[in-house]
Amino acid sequence: MGDAYVTTQEDRGAVTPSLAEDGPRSAAPAGSAGSSGSTRTWTSRARLGSPRAPRRPRLWFEILLIAVSYWLYSLVRNAVPEQKAAALRNADRVWSLEHTLGLAFEQSVNHAVNSVTWLIVAMNYYYATLHFVITIAVLVWLFRRQPGRYGAARLVLFATTAVALLGYYLFPLAPPRLMHGGSFIDTVLLHETWGSMASGNFKQMSNQYAAMPSMHIGWSLWCGLTVFALARAPWARVLGLLYPTVTLVVIVATANHFWLDAVGGMVCLAFGYAVSYVWYGSLPHRLPRTVPARRRPGRPRVPHRLWGRVAPRRRPGPSAPAGSRPVAPRRPEPDPAAAVPPTPPGA
Repeated sequence: MGDAYVTTQEDRGAVTPSLAEDGPRSAAPAGSAGSSGSTRTWTSRARLGSPRAPRRPRLWFEILLIAVSYWLYSLVRNAVPEQKAAALRNADRVWSLEHTLGLAFEQSVNHAVNSVTWLIVAMNYYYATLHFVITIAVLVWLFRRQPGRYGAARLVLFATTAVALLGYYLFPLAPPRLMHGGSFIDTVLLHETWGSMASGNFKQMSNQYAAMPSMHIGWSLWCGLTVFALARAPWARVLGLLYPTVTLVVIVATANHFWLDAVGGMVCLAFGYAVSYVWYGSLPHRLPRTVPARRRPGRPRVPHRLWGRVAPRRRPGPSAPAGSRPVAPRRPEPDPAAAVPPTPPGA
């Protein structure tokens, strides 16, 4: 525990896959030369601008950061000029490109799913809620169970979202349900559900022509890959892969996105992973699972603990060579003849 969680970049490349997943579980004893050397090496490299060492996240800072970041994201996204004419032209171009590729299947999926009322209504609510609920749940899980990987994974999500704003500004795109002359069905309006902030009573609160890239795909794929890479339960890993797959079906069936918008979301996610890799020198799942607790000046180091108590560590003293250890003198064995009293004369 404690120093055992701090490894260098070289150590990380040499560990086995099982250790890379769960973080190093054993290392040199605390206070030994190897452990202190690893700490100094990683700290010095971080100060020189090399890959940044993971730090223990602070709850109040993370809540504030996420709240402010989402507020800025919504403000910038909705402040981008709608450019309705350009967005409709771009939608026609995307639809034409998909026809050229022979993959213009959105309209068929939209009409087929809409024929099953309970299914399309469920998809409307799925589109409106899980986009936020699952993402926040994964962030909380990382914060509680994977604190050493939380910062890198959060950076992936933030960088993905930031670059998406450029897409909204540079390539305004109308969703299929708003195309002129198209026969797409706006399932939210038809079934009077609140499955989209860009439909019904909420259409004045959101930029309706910011469909490229799809952050429903970008965020859901981030959640799925994170859970698949870090979860231990097989059922959780399977759900991690199913979540972005189902999300792709939902955004197409509700006519909120083209499938090419999903490709744009994947490109943004790849950019986010690249930023995190440059900053931390590794992918999130290859970083240590836990990190030492922060120390205040003048206070002894206390190992970070997630659950339960941590037994106090005993710092072993320097061991003497075997040949120089003092040997306790052995007691002489009693002489049997001395134990028998002498026979008196004349006896």
